[in-house]
Amino acid sequence: MTKSQKTVGHLFAILTVVVWGSCYVLTKNLLRAGFTPTQITPIRMALAYVALLVMRPKFLRLPLRDELMFVLIGVMGGSFYFFLQNTALEHTLAANVSILVSLSPIFTVILAQLFSRRNEKLGLFVYIGSLVAIAGVVLVVLNGSLNFHLNPLGDLLALAAGLAWAVYSILIKKYTEQYDNFIVTRRVMLWAFITAIPLMLLTSGMPDLTPLFTRTDALLSWLFLGILGNAVCFAIWNIAFQRLGVVVTNNYLYASPFVTMVVGWLLLDEKISLMGVIGAVLITAGVFLAQREKKSE
Repeated sequence: MTKSQKTVGHLFAILTVVVWGSCYVLTKNLLRAGFTPTQITPIRMALAYVALLVMRPKFLRLPLRDELMFVLIGVMGGSFYFFLQNTALEHTLAANVSILVSLSPIFTVILAQLFSRRNEKLGLFVYIGSLVAIAGVVLVVLNGSLNFHLNPLGDLLALAAGLAWAVYSILIKKYTEQYDNFIVTRRVMLWAFITAIPLMLLTSGMPDLTPLFTRTDALLSWLFLGILGNAVCFAIWNIAFQRLGVVVTNNYLYASPFVTMVVGWLLLDEKISLMGVIGAVLITAGVFLAQREKKSE
């Protein structure tokens, strides 16, 4: 892998985290428009699939084994992941969920060591950077408030969401090296959509799509979440996986709460405290340290 290719990988990871960090704020618009969390997931996935089909109007026939793996990947990185995260928010504080889901890079490190030793040989800086970044995440999410209360059910669901994303990260990397990333991402969106439908029907029922066409803020939020948040960013995130490895790429996820904090301040007039600023510095330092890790040959 050339230096320029790795640089592009870092840029893709940074761009994705900025967009994904903004998605939390845009999701609030859809919630205010009357959609439930489980209804938002399939309508995002459907739009993402259509957008990716326009970008890559090409179909790929996969062996049955690979197709079944894409079903699992779509569940872990799509329907099940969002279902766990959204359900956790109903049982525990948002701060708890943000902190616990942000532990997914740690789960990724563990899984990478267990199942991808040849591709993910890690140095000391990854572990040091992860610990520093986690401390920063906690400060950013708390953002001046010291209210952090344990709720066993909600907190376990949030941890499960972080683990689901780590599993997705490990499973998807192989296929980003075999197939076109946009086609891979489209397959993931398809199975995420299909498997999200039963979850939606069991919890909220069919959504009323009228607000998407009568409210400008809802329409723009849907377009942002589906096209940028899902279609484009999932595809370029997979490219980052291919060029940087899943561990180094996932370390950028630590910055997501900071991005959400800044976007919330810009668009929703939410406060930023000194604790949040210190947390942002720690996140930046942690990610920087993680990128300095030296992989053994």
